[in-house]
Amino acid sequence: MASIDGRSAGIVLKSAREIELMRQAGRLVWQILERMGELVRPGVTTGELNEVAEQMIADAGASALFKGVRTPHARIAFPAALCTSVNEEVVHGIPGARKLLEGDIISIDCGVKVNGYCGDSARTFAVGQVSARVKHLLEVTQGALDLAIAEIRAGPMWSVIARQIQAFVEGEGLSVVREFVGHGIGREMHEEPKVANYYDRSQKKSDFALDAGLTLAIEPMVNLGGAAVEYARPERWVVVTRDRSCAAHFEHTVAVTSNGAEVLTRM
Repeated sequence: MASIDGRSAGIVLKSAREIELMRQAGRLVWQILERMGELVRPGVTTGELNEVAEQMIADAGASALFKGVRTPHARIAFPAALCTSVNEEVVHGIPGARKLLEGDIISIDCGVKVNGYCGDSARTFAVGQVSARVKHLLEVTQGALDLAIAEIRAGPMWSVIARQIQAFVEGEGLSVVREFVGHGIGREMHEEPKVANYYDRSQKKSDFALDAGLTLAIEPMVNLGGAAVEYARPERWVVVTRDRSCAAHFEHTVAVTSNGAEVLTRM
């Protein structure tokens, strides 16, 4: 679940033991998203996807990070284990009766807590055949996440990587979402720092060093059209592109080490 952009402070580094506990949560998230990929097809509802995820979480003795979350801007607690964001929905889509159609895309974000530690990951799936432009959107967004993971190592500032993400995405003719960003993660879903996928003067005060033991949920959100987003509904959860172009979202939970990044949300 994406974090609203803001200043970072109070970063907590994790021990090797804590990172291993986070890996347990990450494996469950990976399993759930693998299952979602098998189930995504024309005719399935976003609510049906959520039911399967909730059962998998319960069967594992875990808890769903998103369900029941409250924020100052939202009028209701988030009601589901998954965020299911379709087409122009960027993040925080609420599962329900909506049926997926041929040519849609759906971003599925899942977070769980296992033995007191969290894992958070997202993927965007094509529903059947999609247009060449939308396929490019998915490839670039996945590529932005892959780029970030490949560049992570202990020592540099995050802004070095944020600039590369932005340059890569914009070089492909797409736009990086600015209002919602990644986040630190560990015992809580949202910890410091905020992990932006772009860099400008507004980010200078919230920049941070990539120290060994830092655990981050890195989640580029990329729009096919302009970068601007807005809330779509009165409950103020679902975020959509202002121009109603399609959006994609990929995320992994990673640990920074002296040798690079350890991805905790994949097998």
